[in-house]
Amino acid sequence: MFRWLVDKIAASPPQGTGGFAGVVRANMVGTDEETVRIVVAMAGLLGTVAYADRRYGPEEEQRIRQELERVEALTPSGIDAVCAALREHIVDISTIEAPFYARELLTLTDRDLRLQVLDALVDLAAADNEITVVETNLLRLTASALGLTQDDYNACQARHKDKLAVLRR
Repeated sequence: MFRWLVDKIAASPPQGTGGFAGVVRANMVGTDEETVRIVVAMAGLLGTVAYADRRYGPEEEQRIRQELERVEALTPSGIDAVCAALREHIVDISTIEAPFYARELLTLTDRDLRLQVLDALVDLAAADNEITVVETNLLRLTASALGLTQDDYNACQARHKDKLAVLRR
């Protein structure tokens, strides 16, 4: 019944000059627009996975910082600003904006980069030494939204099999 509204929200990009996307954009001066969009999407998906269990802990933020350090255009103060914006906007990022971020990466990146993003997302889920069922479900949905297969997901999560909560019972 409300499918049209869900589709409209999912197709609408997050605010480009304000909110989370605006903070990322402001801290990537001198970078082309496509790169900014990719970094916003990657950081947004990292936030989504970090908050999948409705807890955004210090070990998850530390892992996000490690991933953001790989972005040459982000300075240490830029990483601080992005992490602060993630904390501030985490609910919107992880619920309303997540489908948009996956679609951005599907549109703007090649398969190899999307696999690297999935690897980073799985590593993030494992950062607290347990990948919960909620995180597993979100990661599988995200892999699919990124145009990746179940086999791709299985290969990424194989490194962390010992942390799968479903296997610990």
